[in-house]
Amino acid sequence: MIINILMKLLITGASGLLGSNLLRELDKRGYSIRVMLLPGDSANTIASLNIEIVRGNILHFNEFLLAAKGVDAIIHLAADTSVWPARNTRTVEVNVEGTKNALHVAMAVGVKRFVHVGTANTFGYGDQYEPGVENTPYKCQKYRLDYMDSKFEAQQLVTKAAQNGLPAIIVNPTFMLGPYDSTPSSGQMLIALSEGKLFGYTKGGKNYICVKDVAVGIANALDKGRIGESYILGHENLTYKEAFLKMAAIMQVPAPKLPLPAWVVLPFGLLNNLSASLLGKRPAISLPLARIACEEHYYSSAKAVQELELPQTPIEVGIRECYEWMVTNNLIKNEN
Repeated sequence: MIINILMKLLITGASGLLGSNLLRELDKRGYSIRVMLLPGDSANTIASLNIEIVRGNILHFNEFLLAAKGVDAIIHLAADTSVWPARNTRTVEVNVEGTKNALHVAMAVGVKRFVHVGTANTFGYGDQYEPGVENTPYKCQKYRLDYMDSKFEAQQLVTKAAQNGLPAIIVNPTFMLGPYDSTPSSGQMLIALSEGKLFGYTKGGKNYICVKDVAVGIANALDKGRIGESYILGHENLTYKEAFLKMAAIMQVPAPKLPLPAWVVLPFGLLNNLSASLLGKRPAISLPLARIACEEHYYSSAKAVQELELPQTPIEVGIRECYEWMVTNNLIKNEN
């Protein structure tokens, strides 16, 4: 176990939803923080924080190595999360080659801990009665999404590096909601709901967690947990109907009422794929995402709760914080 002596940290790709919350959690704990961002990243949600920002590309080894000079730990958060097109060489390059560089850099500078931020999708999902856990075999290859496949491949690289002596630990968040979602990412669900664009719900569901809880879990991973182990950072398994009801109640808007069977959703996703390919435009929902929406992707975070002391804040808190931040920043118009 690492003794916390206010280590100097390098965090890659920390300007998004998770990174913006993670940096605030780490700052509260008194760490010295260096963030590596791509040139041109506005970093508007973190610019006011007491952090050092260096510009560089994780695919450029020398830039990465220079950014890591003098640090005690690396939190590798940078990733390409694009799911369109489904097969995307850029996504594979960032997620796999970027992780290879991160591991080589970590070994070169002799970090005390390397925290790799993966995704729960690298484990097999389950249902309400038997949710997916850290040893459930990977299932998402059937969707043929380079995002999921590349994150799975990257995780295998980190596991192997830990077996070869790197003090690495892997954390795997589920679907996060909370403030500072400037892109926006998960907050798109709230935007669509506020604009009345969600008229129905599929039969599937997924695991939700407040992003601030994930930030605590990652920060705790710097001195808790076992080397070489993976930890699912999640909380509530909810059907889409249940999730939309919670969101609608907080936002004071109508919840979707129409159940959408798979025989409607899947052809719609296929049609979107075809039209997007012809028009060169990103589809609202692709066929792989339509398939995912019709299935239960449920997980258990019991291991992270026990070993990383992962908080389990009710998801209503994350929904409200996301909604209020988006209203304040004019991403959602509040007419109530």
